[in-house]
Amino acid sequence: MIGTDPHPSPLPAGEGTIGTALHSGPFPTGEGAADRNVLDLSKVCVQFDGLAVLDELDFSMKRGELRFLIGPNGAGKTTMLDVITGRTRPTSGKVTYNGIVDTARHREHELVKLGIGRKFQTPTVFHSLTVYENFEVAAAYKQTLPMLFADLPARTRERIEKVLDTVGLSGRRNDQAGILPHGELQWLEIGLLLAQDPKLLLLDEPVAGMTRPERDKTGQILRSIAGSHSILVVEHDMAFVREFATTVTVLHLGKVLSEGSVQEVQNDPRVIEVYLGHRHEREGEHASG
Repeated sequence: MIGTDPHPSPLPAGEGTIGTALHSGPFPTGEGAADRNVLDLSKVCVQFDGLAVLDELDFSMKRGELRFLIGPNGAGKTTMLDVITGRTRPTSGKVTYNGIVDTARHREHELVKLGIGRKFQTPTVFHSLTVYENFEVAAAYKQTLPMLFADLPARTRERIEKVLDTVGLSGRRNDQAGILPHGELQWLEIGLLLAQDPKLLLLDEPVAGMTRPERDKTGQILRSIAGSHSILVVEHDMAFVREFATTVTVLHLGKVLSEGSVQEVQNDPRVIEVYLGHRHEREGEHASG
């Protein structure tokens, strides 16, 4: 649900303390603050065993934006999310969150507390708890240790009610999470992230395995929360992307290949070549099999 690494990479001495970032204010205010990007990746490289997975990647997102990230398998999409959340350390380059936070100076759980929420492909909820109890656990995550054993403040409960309504699960509050169908499980996990009031949401294939009505409702949920949250969606369902995306970024071989509206990206000869090439490779594999 929270999506943190239980064994984060070690940080240099003196780094990784959340107090400094919180003291300086992780969310800039004042003149021009609203125009600052929520996310900037500058010349980010990641190598595994000498293989470049991200290759001097440059990427940026504005506050309140709903951005879709697409690309063939192996393009580096998941690794890019890993770098943003602190799960993977870049070999070189810099990731800046909300204008001032250098993500390399913080561990994964600290970035969660600073407002970066991530949803993985497989929902990770507490199946034995009710929907509402799942929300109580998620909302308490940012509380100090004494507050974990106290009743949630009225303001927090009001937020839970609002999120329940946003994701369409108000009528499911007393049901065990384990009995929810696939689509509602996905909405529950999106809701659990929202309960933590993140500034940036990273969603990895949120509509995978959904029916058409579930997929459409998911798109409506994302549109309803964009603006108050910045959302980066990794997705392979091109019908979903065409219907709900405004700006699309295409990743290939660890770099941005193309970026723009759905129509601009679809008509980009470089994107056509990459996707057709991968389609021919798959057809060849099927034929040889």
